[in-house]
Amino acid sequence: MKSIEIGDKSVGNGFKCFIIAEAGVNHNGSVETAKKLINTAKKVGADAVKFQTFKTDSIITKQAPKAEYQKISDNKSSQYEMIRKLELSENEFIELSNYAKSKGIIFLSSPFDNESVELLDQIGISTFKLGSGEITNLPLIKNVAKKGNPIILSTGMASLCEIEEALKIIKSKSIDVILMYCVTNYPASCSEIDLNIMKTLRNTFKVPVGFSDHTMGIELSVAAVALGACVIEKHFTLDRNLEGPDHKASLEPENFKRMVDSIRNVEKGLGDGIKKISKDELSIKQIVRKSIMAGRDIEKGETLKRDMLTIKRPETGIYPKYIDVIIGKKMKVSVQRDEPIKWNYL
Repeated sequence: MKSIEIGDKSVGNGFKCFIIAEAGVNHNGSVETAKKLINTAKKVGADAVKFQTFKTDSIITKQAPKAEYQKISDNKSSQYEMIRKLELSENEFIELSNYAKSKGIIFLSSPFDNESVELLDQIGISTFKLGSGEITNLPLIKNVAKKGNPIILSTGMASLCEIEEALKIIKSKSIDVILMYCVTNYPASCSEIDLNIMKTLRNTFKVPVGFSDHTMGIELSVAAVALGACVIEKHFTLDRNLEGPDHKASLEPENFKRMVDSIRNVEKGLGDGIKKISKDELSIKQIVRKSIMAGRDIEKGETLKRDMLTIKRPETGIYPKYIDVIIGKKMKVSVQRDEPIKWNYL
């Protein structure tokens, strides 16, 4: 599979995992909080910070019920009222995009309506990220695909047939795409996750695959990278105790940094799959391996017998596998007990 360019990063097999700090709506409607999220995302090592762009009146009815997780932080207002409070203006998104650029972190945002698609295109966003709720919104996917930018598509709640329908539209425009495996629940329990589905998606659709992690911890994100995830997306907040629908299912900065560091360590340990002796092993090899030693003092001219020999550390003599070969040979030199037996002694 070919690599995909997201901003100044190459994403795919052979490249570092692309880590997205999903700020989402955790700015609580405040541009200043959004800027703090950008600063912190950069500080903890994320490659990109992602928000959500929408026009409330275009995406939700006033009668739409809340999901259970949305009721926990605010059970009084409707979903419409809750979302409305979290909407940022076009100028605010332009400001945030420029701010992220000035801080050296890639700015991403998920559009939920066509007007937001146009705004993000105008901003010059490098890649469109579509949430799981939009995978059956084929008109929106068509509009995004027309822009020509790579697309990261989440697949929570979707069947393989629904994923295929969305991909057919995207691929018809020859657009690069990354599929994100996820379970759409906030938070998702570890028992709900099946990371092997990443392999299913990769083998079925022949595209790069990542993991959008909605669990409370960092373990499954790290495991996903070990299983080949090229993108990790994780909800991110400054404080899990803040009011808002997504804070409780988000990582605070300290744990997000732990996740990033753990992922980078796992990447170092993945290697290229070629079995070879590492540089550090070379210095230890002779110390911990064994060789054939004299089990007693042996005089020059003696014929070697098995009970005259032993196998001990270090590996300074003949390899143990040759012990049957040297039995019956005569010694050219005398050796003391625990001295190595060498080929030129025979």
